[in-house]
Amino acid sequence: MLLILRSRLFHPTFSSLLKFPSPNPRPPPPFSLSFRAAASQTPNPHRASGAAAAAAEAKSNKFARTVLFVPPGVDPDEVTEDMVLPGSNIVVGPYAGDAKIKEVDFVKSSIRAKDCPQDERPEFAMLGRSNVGKSSLINFLVRKKEVALTSKKPGKTQLINHFLVNKSWYIVDLPGYGFANAPDSAIMDWSSFTKGYFLNRESLVSVLLLIDASVPPKKIDLDCANWLGRNNIPLTFVFTKCDKTKAAKGRRPDENIREFQELIKDNYRQKHPPWIMTSSVTGLGRDELLLHMSQLRNYWDNE
Repeated sequence: MLLILRSRLFHPTFSSLLKFPSPNPRPPPPFSLSFRAAASQTPNPHRASGAAAAAAEAKSNKFARTVLFVPPGVDPDEVTEDMVLPGSNIVVGPYAGDAKIKEVDFVKSSIRAKDCPQDERPEFAMLGRSNVGKSSLINFLVRKKEVALTSKKPGKTQLINHFLVNKSWYIVDLPGYGFANAPDSAIMDWSSFTKGYFLNRESLVSVLLLIDASVPPKKIDLDCANWLGRNNIPLTFVFTKCDKTKAAKGRRPDENIREFQELIKDNYRQKHPPWIMTSSVTGLGRDELLLHMSQLRNYWDNE
């Protein structure tokens, strides 16, 4: 179930709770702290009785239903704080399983969607602006340096690239969009090249839409998110570069994330995607993202 993510997710203390200084301890789980803050706004049901207790419980339930991504198999009324993955709005449910990546193999590059592998294994598509750090995230997830093509020059991925993970599911590296400095012959119009893949790929479990959290929201990212939403294509917002505390124009990553969520919420009033913070530098979000992917994949396999 995809639920609406409202602006109150970003509690006034949210930015002060996110610290990314050193690579040693991980940042504290920002969302769980917001979860506590929201719960503290209502009377404690153990201390209240009657109507007050009922109101407190109703508000807590509404928080879970309107803020969190509650996966299949989980009753929103039974969500507790420790079920929420750190740095995300994602609840862990019964479909979460083995998230370890033991092996990964490049399978093929395809020019068109119809040329992609036809073995019907579940797959996750990586999409984002050409300089969002997509290849770095793939290498970060699989812990190999040369799995995806990484370059200081954005726009290198110009094909649909399939990587088979654990011989059971795919990571799909899609062409980046919005790289205006590429040669005219190399500029990919994702709206014509990739739409066919999104609209016709039955084995697609979810799009992982990468958003650079170190800069303010970009119109091209908002347009992409809104197009996916209008076409009911499941997606997870993966915020990258969350280690960069000195972001562009003095904005912190959490501030940019908050603004992005505000700008897209009108297009996701009924079904808002899950989101998670990551950094390929510090390791933030790796295990959590893989666990999230495992529960989506396992549910897909059992449908």
